[in-house]
Amino acid sequence: MRGNLFTQHPAEVGETYWQHQRVALGFAAALFTAGCAALVHAFLPFLFVKTGSEAIARLHDRMVVNRRKTAPASAPLVTS
Repeated sequence: MRGNLFTQHPAEVGETYWQHQRVALGFAAALFTAGCAALVHAFLPFLFVKTGSEAIARLHDRMVVNRRKTAPASAPLVTS
């Protein structure tokens, strides 16, 4: 039963545990980078003017738009 905790969600989105880990770490890196750019932008508004919004748009496309195309038909889509 414990193994299911690690594999249920990745299976729901059509990935193995390791594939999902790689994707999630990629999202974490992108969010961290965008967050750092937003922090700099807060103090120096002439820098990183579009970095945060562009990162959000790219991540949305990767997470929501593209996932709908690749998730197995039997797997429920989780968007939250």
